[in-house]
Amino acid sequence: MDGIFTNLKRTFQSGNILVKLIYINIGLFVVIRLASVLFMLFNIGNTSFLQYLQMPSSPELLLYRPWTIITYMFTHFDFLHILFNMLWLYWFGGLFLNFFSERQLGGLYVLGGIAGAIFFMIAYNIFPYFQTVAATSYLMGASASVMAIVFAVSFYRKDLEINLLLIGRVRLIYLAIFTLVIDFMAITSDNAGGHIAHIGGALFGIWFASRIRVGKDLTAPMNRVIDWVVNLGKPKPRMHVTYKRSETDYEYNARKHQESVDIDAILDKLKRSGYESLSADEKKKLFDASKK
Repeated sequence: MDGIFTNLKRTFQSGNILVKLIYINIGLFVVIRLASVLFMLFNIGNTSFLQYLQMPSSPELLLYRPWTIITYMFTHFDFLHILFNMLWLYWFGGLFLNFFSERQLGGLYVLGGIAGAIFFMIAYNIFPYFQTVAATSYLMGASASVMAIVFAVSFYRKDLEINLLLIGRVRLIYLAIFTLVIDFMAITSDNAGGHIAHIGGALFGIWFASRIRVGKDLTAPMNRVIDWVVNLGKPKPRMHVTYKRSETDYEYNARKHQESVDIDAILDKLKRSGYESLSADEKKKLFDASKK
């Protein structure tokens, strides 16, 4: 058993950001399901604890649980939910890394998720259709984050094609637009919050692609925040000061050779005539050499 956990830990530490994101999602899913089993054994509400990880649609409740705007995008309860989200993250996250950096993938995952959460909260508190459920609805899952990645790649490389089973080669941007249309038509379904969050993540992905074309990286501020959080509690490295010589290697070696010759001459004089025979300059050179 120790070997399994050691291998998982090693894979996580050595893997890229895509591997880390998948591991975090799966790890939290396993913890949630195990906790659910334990709660059921003791006749405790087995899903109420999820509300402390899910994003609430109520702005007032969010003030008491601000962390949920981050934790919701790593939270899953149903197996098929996490399976399809992780498959999409793996496929399109890999495509994303062909054109962008790991830091940009991590930043876009978080920012896309936040964009989806904001769209979810605004929609549930503005449209009268959601009035009866606005105070009791919650959002969870990585879908908004994944949609941001899908649309970022699709709109950055509009000519990119992928192979679809039974269909053949199709441009990725057509697949992305098709999913966006489906999400828009489903915003009054039973999973309205999820589809609204998808739209928020997708729009942020499009924004990211449009800004990166003009040299503006929208993920840069978030990555600085992530770096700060990751480095919390880590010991600061000791400062190591190096000095650059202004002389060439030839000049340095010549100077050191001359210093050695001078010291040898002073030592010979010291042996012949004693310490008192040395001049003040010779005594200083001898003293400085003794400290090296």
